[in-house]
Amino acid sequence: MKIAIINTTRKKYGGSAYEKMIKEVLSDKFDVEFISAGVKGKSFLRYLEFPLVFLRIYKTKNLKDFNVVIRNYESSIFLTKKPTKNIALVHHIDSSTRSFLMKFVYDLIKKKVLKNLKEFNQVVVVSQYWKEYLNKKGIQNIAIIYNAFNLNDFQFDDKELEEFKKKYNLTKKPIIYIGNCRKDKGVVESYNILKELNVYLVTSGKQQVKIPAINLEIGYKDYLKLLKVSSVAVIMSKFKEGWNRTAHEAMLCKTPVMGSALGGMEELLKGGKQIICRNFDSLKENVEYLLNNPGERQKIGENGYNFAKQFTIEKFKDDWINLMKNLI
Repeated sequence: MKIAIINTTRKKYGGSAYEKMIKEVLSDKFDVEFISAGVKGKSFLRYLEFPLVFLRIYKTKNLKDFNVVIRNYESSIFLTKKPTKNIALVHHIDSSTRSFLMKFVYDLIKKKVLKNLKEFNQVVVVSQYWKEYLNKKGIQNIAIIYNAFNLNDFQFDDKELEEFKKKYNLTKKPIIYIGNCRKDKGVVESYNILKELNVYLVTSGKQQVKIPAINLEIGYKDYLKLLKVSSVAVIMSKFKEGWNRTAHEAMLCKTPVMGSALGGMEELLKGGKQIICRNFDSLKENVEYLLNNPGERQKIGENGYNFAKQFTIEKFKDDWINLMKNLI
């Protein structure tokens, strides 16, 4: 059986990691091909490429050589013609933090996609929140397949962690991780509220917004070490998340998470008995409480790990393979 996965972004966000994982787990049983239909240019030029992106997605209507086509949200504005089976992968639907132009574009995409989803053979979401959201829109053929992780990636010894802190000069104060360095992740507000604390405020990834926090552009293993050595992970996203892989990763590091709980993140935080912070006004008070109560930090960290560890690669693989078998 041949399967195509249609993607429209080259950015290394949570959705891209999830799609890459689908390819990895299905490749053992099926012939899987990844097809990128997204923007290939950089900076302002990427806006001029939209007609080409639309054309690339349109051409995927005629993927006759594939038995199944898995489409991300944006590429679900079209379906591949029968007898090919179509699966839509929806992480989240929220354009509230985008620019005026992009919000306009995404509102048009939303109308088309929500109409199309009723015709898809299967829709896959990553949390209960979005299943309920789509059910209310009249879409019923929905399966939840949660994000997953390799638990072995989260094992570090004390020497490794000390070397990491020395390498990045993070040895003298507690470390508070405040998220991926993007405005829509709430890092600007988090920094401004927490900047008076005697801590290191750290972000990660490409610095898409300028704040005086320490930003580390590091590989995945070092990123996990950063989460592991942090006293608290502050995940104050301003949009409705699909799930939030960063919060999940922090929980697997036994690092307590404080998050906005928007969208599917609420299911994750409630399930792991983490701290839900609905607005920025109470953020500083909550962080100070955890810093001053190491026993509570440890308890929350253990609770988070015990919940997060159930989302294994093995279960993810079984869920996707079973979905394919049932579909065919």
